[in-house]
Amino acid sequence: MEDNQLLPHLFRTEYRKIVSVLCYLFGINHIEIAEDIVSDTFLSATELWSLKGIPENPTAWLYTVAKNKTKNYLKRDALFEQKLSVEIKHNAPKAEEIEIDLSSKNIADSQLAMIFTVCDPCISQESQVALALNLLCGFGIQEIADAFLTNKEVIYKRINRAKDKLKTEQIKIEQPTPNEIDKRLDTVLTTIYLLFSEGYYSTSQNAILRKDLCVEAMRLCYLLIENEGTNKPAVNALFALMCFHSSRFEARMNENGETILYEDQDETLWNIELINKGKEYLSKSSTGNKISKYHLEAGIGYWHTHKEDSSEKWENILQLYNSLLILEYSPIAALNRTYALAKTGGKAVAIKEAEKLNLSDNHFYYSLLGNLYTDVDNEKALQHFRTALKLANTTADKSTITKNIENLVV
Repeated sequence: MEDNQLLPHLFRTEYRKIVSVLCYLFGINHIEIAEDIVSDTFLSATELWSLKGIPENPTAWLYTVAKNKTKNYLKRDALFEQKLSVEIKHNAPKAEEIEIDLSSKNIADSQLAMIFTVCDPCISQESQVALALNLLCGFGIQEIADAFLTNKEVIYKRINRAKDKLKTEQIKIEQPTPNEIDKRLDTVLTTIYLLFSEGYYSTSQNAILRKDLCVEAMRLCYLLIENEGTNKPAVNALFALMCFHSSRFEARMNENGETILYEDQDETLWNIELINKGKEYLSKSSTGNKISKYHLEAGIGYWHTHKEDSSEKWENILQLYNSLLILEYSPIAALNRTYALAKTGGKAVAIKEAEKLNLSDNHFYYSLLGNLYTDVDNEKALQHFRTALKLANTTADKSTITKNIENLVV
């Protein structure tokens, strides 16, 4: 890795670890202190490394400086030190005796505790995702704003409101008990799922950011898998689902950022390693007697890694969508189901089902109808594509729809 890329890389990978450990140590009321100490650590790295060069072990250097800055802060603020000794896990009379443990195990434990804290139901889902990106993934405010296609002020307010709410509700940063895991794991998985979706289905044109969002969602999910208490079937199913989807990431867009429809994707660009990993974790998710939406969506993802256009494939996908809609109805899932229905029952049946949905504010709805009506009633297909074009927000979507219109007009 180039020297000028090392510090940004370390900021992304190590900032979140040190922040989690210090938040776990200090408690919810002192998140900002933890963030300030870690930010100051990286500022010191920027200044000193530019003068003296990069140390032999940059990560160890960061950990040592973070520990020293923490101890110095505690020395300077005797009141905070006293509160820390009383309120948190330690009963140490002196700051030097308060351990700043940056071992791999404590980092994992701290991040697990932080996931369950960030995903507390007292804050909204969008705030959970934003806070997770900031504290657990090391994303800056501008990056999060870019991911949500909004401005920094909106994200800044969203994150601060979430922190204030967690403090007001006196939510503790602690290891989740088996009872807490049972009650809150669904919320945690929803946040990770939304984080992944923000990357995979994002309308942002920043391809690197979109991939990073997906990678972070997968990392957090794998953290749950590595912990015995949270290694549940639904967690493995979600990880499998993300593996299957990520395997086709490179094939979903062309060099101009335009979406490539599934049937037109170049199969050689699919990631076989991720497909195999998805199969492995889908198999691991098959224990127990409860099927989650992640099991069903992972099954759909699995069949989409079979490029051949067989009746078995589309029948399986259709049945999985049927089960998914019974378990948890979603208009988008119902919309996606009609594509599988067209493959198994023909376009006429699919059109009838699609039109029942009447998703009049969704450009994907009109794009699908345009595709279904193509070669059935091309005039209606054109009408739907033109409506989709009016509703589309991104240049890439508009370009894809325009090409469909041009193909019909020729």
